[in-house]
Amino acid sequence: MRVVFFGFQTWGYKTLQALIDTDHQVVLAVSHPFSDESYKAIWAAPVDELAREHGIPLHLTERVDAETIDLVKRAEPDVIVVNSWYYRMPAELYNLPRHGTLNFHDSLLPRFTGFSPVLWALISGESEFGLTVHRMDDGLDTGDILVQRSVPIGPTDTGTELVLRGMDLIPDVLTEALTALESGTAIWRPQNKAERTFFHKRSERDSLLDWSWSAAALARFVRALSDPYPRAFTFYRGERIEVLEAHVSDAGYGGTPGRVIVQEEGGVVVCGADPHRGGNRGLVITRVRSADGVECNGEKFFRRGGYLTSQP
Repeated sequence: MRVVFFGFQTWGYKTLQALIDTDHQVVLAVSHPFSDESYKAIWAAPVDELAREHGIPLHLTERVDAETIDLVKRAEPDVIVVNSWYYRMPAELYNLPRHGTLNFHDSLLPRFTGFSPVLWALISGESEFGLTVHRMDDGLDTGDILVQRSVPIGPTDTGTELVLRGMDLIPDVLTEALTALESGTAIWRPQNKAERTFFHKRSERDSLLDWSWSAAALARFVRALSDPYPRAFTFYRGERIEVLEAHVSDAGYGGTPGRVIVQEEGGVVVCGADPHRGGNRGLVITRVRSADGVECNGEKFFRRGGYLTSQP
């Protein structure tokens, strides 16, 4: 089949490479220009270079405009494949090919539509996440599902590890989807709107630790915000610090949320609902990064005790 590809960052790079490795013909690749914006710079990958290397016609644009639509029409695709495209496409474009447009989304739709689905799944305490290929429609991640694969979330997995694991699914899922279209065996499954959950784009505020959460929830939060993502942060003695590694305590702790007590290896922080009862597990912070970029063992860093707070 003739395929037009839209994509950006590492997700786009891996999808374009997977298309190149199939027997299908990539007749046009569309990508965004390189950007040093913090959100776009994460997982940056040279989709444009990959297209040029394989002699694929390339179009770089911020948004879909009249020129983009004209180029796609002249390419006469049987299907459009999209992974990591930042802006919505008009119906004139996504309905253009005879097989429509396939969008890749790294969650088990209809749950975790929207942005940063892998991180939100880990933060939310899900036991699995996945990769979904669905037909693009006028909603955001709402189209009928063609292929879906799930991946378990382990007790020590980080957000970065899960993102990479999801990317590893791309080649097989892509092949299965295109084979179903080409053979006429595609079975489309409508999404149940009542099960849909939407998560917004993450900002700096969303990385702030909340000491009213349980230790288990905080530990997942720290693991989710692993490098290269903005790290979980809090304030200690007026200084903003990043929490790099943490786990749930062995013993139970009571007192005031945010109180640092150096009891187990690392600094134990009292947290959770009704902490005065003393039945909550604490969060053991084993590694931090100070405002000047220096990393330090938690036990050493918190030797003076004190409180962690939501503001200086």
